[in-house]
Amino acid sequence: MYDLMIIGSGPAGISAALTAKARNLNFIWFGSRALSTKIEKAEKIMNYPGLPAVTGSEMQSVFLKQIDDCGITITESQVNSIYDCGGYFAAGADNEIYEAKAVIMTVGMTTTREIEGEARLLGCGVSYCATCDGALYKNKDIAVICASPKFEDEVTFLAGLANHIYLFTPYKETTLQYDNITHFNGLPASVDGDKKVASVTFKGEAIPVSGAFFLKDSINPGVLLSGLDMAGGHIIVDRTQKTNIDGVYAAGDCTGRPYQYAKAVGEGNVAVHSVLDYLKKHKDN
Repeated sequence: MYDLMIIGSGPAGISAALTAKARNLNFIWFGSRALSTKIEKAEKIMNYPGLPAVTGSEMQSVFLKQIDDCGITITESQVNSIYDCGGYFAAGADNEIYEAKAVIMTVGMTTTREIEGEARLLGCGVSYCATCDGALYKNKDIAVICASPKFEDEVTFLAGLANHIYLFTPYKETTLQYDNITHFNGLPASVDGDKKVASVTFKGEAIPVSGAFFLKDSINPGVLLSGLDMAGGHIIVDRTQKTNIDGVYAAGDCTGRPYQYAKAVGEGNVAVHSVLDYLKKHKDN
């Protein structure tokens, strides 16, 4: 079991990982070596101390060099769920379970809107993980809501299992050419069903399906971890970055404005120091 799991590789996650490494914590860090699209796409950053008028790609290179120089590994798996197990936490990522005594969520802001019924039917036909849950829908009809072409490998995987896939994308063109995939340009209005997924509604038409897979970069934190207090799409934290769940902390854009790198880095550092205090108080538990 790890002391800490950090979820997200934006500036807050980077700061948390560097501080955790400096304080010799046994931790796992989930994210991507691409770090964050917010950094990658930044044209010019004018107010980050020590890096005047830096581009996003230049900042990304500096961050990656520091991460590598410190010997920190980024586990490139997407966390699809976090469970409070009473005294420790379990995270599901790419069909594996990871356990830690504390969690820091640096998950940024969710850019894709949640569809009606998505959160309500999570675990009852709604899934965020093709490899985890795909086998449950072998020879069945399913809906797949794919936010980006980079997730199309997962659609291909599902196409090898399902009877038929109704694929919904916000982008027009797809390279997927399978007899059992029907592609719609646009997103469903809702996922429908009482106790389990029964259909998705698209342009007023109900399409019967047994399950709905959402393939996207980020998941609403309140869906990721049940019981997490949210307000206006942000995780509620105090000055120590503590959430309402003991042992869970949050930092960066997911905690609210201003959405700035310097703010995120500071919160990531504070969160790790709060984790250190938490682990000290619970070391005998």
